[in-house]
Amino acid sequence: MLENPAISEASLEVFLSDRPTQTVIVNLSPFFIGRGRENGNHLAIDDMRVSRKCAAITKGDNGYILEDRGQLMGLFVNEEKIATRLLSDGDAIRIGPEDGCTIVFHAGETQPAIESLLTRIRSIPVAASLPSGDGLGKLNLLLEATLLLHSHLPLESVLSTMIHHAIAITGADRGMLLEPDSTGALKVRLALNSNGETLPAEEMKPSRTALSQAMESQRAIVNEDLNFANLNLQSAHSVVYQLLRSAVVIPLYGMPRGMVTGSTVSLERELVGAVYLDSKRTAAFSALDRQILDALGAQAAGILDNAHLVRRERERQRLEQELAIAREIQQALLPQGLQDFPHMVVTGIHRPCHDVGGDYFDVFPIGADRTAVLVADVSGKGLGAALLTTMLQGALSGMTLGVDPVRVFNHMNRFLCEHAVVGRHATMFFGLLARDGTLEFVRASHPSPLLLRKGLVADLYTGGSYPIGLVEQATFAATTIRLEPDDILLLYTDGITEAEDSRQRQFGIERLREVLAGHREASLESLKTRILEAVENFTRGATQSDDITLLLVQYRTPVEG
Repeated sequence: MLENPAISEASLEVFLSDRPTQTVIVNLSPFFIGRGRENGNHLAIDDMRVSRKCAAITKGDNGYILEDRGQLMGLFVNEEKIATRLLSDGDAIRIGPEDGCTIVFHAGETQPAIESLLTRIRSIPVAASLPSGDGLGKLNLLLEATLLLHSHLPLESVLSTMIHHAIAITGADRGMLLEPDSTGALKVRLALNSNGETLPAEEMKPSRTALSQAMESQRAIVNEDLNFANLNLQSAHSVVYQLLRSAVVIPLYGMPRGMVTGSTVSLERELVGAVYLDSKRTAAFSALDRQILDALGAQAAGILDNAHLVRRERERQRLEQELAIAREIQQALLPQGLQDFPHMVVTGIHRPCHDVGGDYFDVFPIGADRTAVLVADVSGKGLGAALLTTMLQGALSGMTLGVDPVRVFNHMNRFLCEHAVVGRHATMFFGLLARDGTLEFVRASHPSPLLLRKGLVADLYTGGSYPIGLVEQATFAATTIRLEPDDILLLYTDGITEAEDSRQRQFGIERLREVLAGHREASLESLKTRILEAVENFTRGATQSDDITLLLVQYRTPVEG
C-alpha cells in the first residue's frame, strides 16, 4: 500500500514531441541532465540536440538552482537564456532549439507546511455565533489533520481520518472521497458514517447533480438547505430518493502541471478527486466552518496529488526497468563480437532510436562452405517491433538446419498474414555467401544493398518486391550472382537514408554512395565509423527518428585454416 511521504520532493515534467510525457523526481543533488545514461545523467534525454553533459540541478539553502553544464545550443528558462538560475515552481526549461526538449519544474510543495497552516489557523476569525469551545475544537481537528501530512501512516488511514474530521466539522450523516477512474468519471473510493464506520463504497449514491455543479464551477458547493437550492438540484433523483436536506462538495485539484502546445507551456490543474458530505438535516455553516473545510480540502488534494505522483514515478521506474531488460535481451540476441570467416570479413552495428527497436541483423554459418548475412526492418518502433524481430530471428535460425530460405520466407509471410491482428510487417534481405563468391539472396522489399567494386558503387538489384506479412498471395524467389575478391556489400536499413536534419532534409542514398565510394581503401571498421559520422554530422541538431542498422561484408579469396 502507498504511504504518504513525509517530504514532497521536487519533480520535472519532461516533454518531447515524439514520445509520452514523463515525470521524474529530483531526488539527488546535484541532479545531472544530458544525453545518455552512460554519461552519468540522472535524467537521460535521447535527443542528438542535447549535449552529453547538459545541465545540473543543485539543491541549496534558498531552493533549487539550475546550471548550464555545456549545452551547445543554449539553456533557456521561460525563454530567457541562462547560465545559472534559481528555479521557481512552474518554470519552463527549454534545452536547445524551440522545438527541442521542454521541462517544467515543480518545487514539490504540494501541501502547506505546518508553520504556514498554523499561521492560517490563527488568522481565521472565530464566528461570534459559535461558542469558543466549538471553534477551538474544530481548529484542533484541522491541526490534527495537518500533522497527518507529515506522518508515515498508510494512505488509506490518512484519507479516512481526513473524511472523519470533515464529517465532525459539518455534522454530516456521511462523507465520501471520490476519485476519477480511467474515463474521468468520479467513483467513490471510501465512505464513512458519522460514527467513523466504513460504508460499502459500491452502495453509495452521492448526488451527481451537486458533483457536476462543483466540477463546472471548479469551487466548493455548500448547500445548507436543499429546499432553497436551484430547481435542478432540488429535483435530482438521489436528493429526492434519499431525503437529503444538505450537501457539501469540495473538488480537489493537484498542483499546476505544465501543458505544451506548440512552443508555449501553460499550467493546468488536474482534478484528483472530490470530498462529498450530505445529511438528511439542514445545516448552518459559519465562516469558520467554510474556511476549515477549504483547508481540509486543500490538504486532501495535496495528499492525493502526491500519491498520484509517487504512483506514476513507480510505474515509470517499473517500465524503465522492463525496457532495460528487453534491451539487454535484444542486444544479447544480436551477433556478439563479429568474427571474420575464411572467405569474408564482416562488421555491423545496431543503434535503436528508443530503448528497443525494430531493426535486426545477423551473421551465421550454414554448413562448412556458406555464411548467412541478413538485415531486417519491422514496421513501427519500440517494444512491439522488437517482439516481432525476435520472432523473425527464431524462424530464420531454422536455416542452420538446411531449410530452403525461400520456403522460410513464404512460411513467415503466410504466418504473419494469418495473424493480421499483429498489424506489422517487415522488410528483409537474406543472403548466402559461398567460399567461391557465389551469393544467393532472397529479398522482401528491403532497400538494395550497395556493392562497392573497384571504387564504383552500384545497387545489388533493382525493382520492387513485397514485405513479409503484408500480402498473403506474395511469393518470394532466390537470385544468384558472383562476387569478386575485395567486393564490399553494404546492408542497411532506411534509418540511414531517411535520417533528417533540423530542416527535415533526408540524408539520402546519394550521400551514402559518396561516403562509400570515397573510402575504397579503408577497412570495414573505418568505413562503418565514417558512415555513422557522416549521418551524425548531417543530422546534428535533430532527434534520431528511426533505428539505424549497418552491416558491411567484404568477400575475399578463401584463406584456409
